[in-house]
Amino acid sequence: MTVAPEFTAITSAAELRELLGTPMRRAIDKERVTLHDRDREWLALSPFCLIATSDAAGNCDVSPKGDPPGFAHVIDGTTIAVPDRPGNRRADGFLNVLSNPHVGLIFLVPGRTETLRINGRATLVRDAPFFDAMVVKGHRPALALVVDIEQIFFHCAKAFMRSKLWKPESWNPEALPPHAQIIKDVQYTEESVEELREYYSEANYSKKLYQG
Repeated sequence: MTVAPEFTAITSAAELRELLGTPMRRAIDKERVTLHDRDREWLALSPFCLIATSDAAGNCDVSPKGDPPGFAHVIDGTTIAVPDRPGNRRADGFLNVLSNPHVGLIFLVPGRTETLRINGRATLVRDAPFFDAMVVKGHRPALALVVDIEQIFFHCAKAFMRSKLWKPESWNPEALPPHAQIIKDVQYTEESVEELREYYSEANYSKKLYQG
C-alpha cells in the first residue's frame, strides 16, 4: 500500500509503543499454552468461531465456522480440532494452511461480550478416530483442522460493548438490500434476482447444511 501524503504512518514498533503505551501486567500474564477447565467450558458452549490464516506470501483470509455448541473437539490439553462442513469448496483457508500452518481462532458464545482466542499451528486431517464424535445429523466431516495450541487467552469485552453486537435494539439489517440483490450487483451471474433469492433462502440452505 502506498501511503497518501495526508496519512501519518507508523513505521516501527517503537513508534507504536510510544503512541499506545505498554500493556498492563494482567494483559501479559493472561497468555497460556494449555487448556484450562474454563477454556473447555467455553468451547463446549461455543457454536461459532473465526479462523484466520495466511499463505507463505502473507496473503490473508478469515473464515467463519459454525455448528452446534461444542463443535470444536478437544483432543487433549494442547490440541483441538474444528470440523469442516459442506460449503462453496473455495477452501481458501485450508490452502493457506498447506503452505503456512500458523492460524488464529476466535471463539464466540452468543450473548457474552468476551471471546476466547487460540493461536497455534494447524494440520489438515482427512480421518481420525475423533471424527466419530463430530458427526452432526448423520454427517461425518470429510476433514478437520487440527490445531496445536501455542497461545490461548480470553479477550476483554470492549469491542462487543462498543459495537453493541448483541443488542437487538441496535440492529438494522433492513438497511441493506437482500443478499440476492447484493450478489447480483457485485458480480456477474446468469441467474435472475428471483432465482438467486430462492437459492440463498433459508429454506434452501437448510437442506444443504450437512450435505455436499
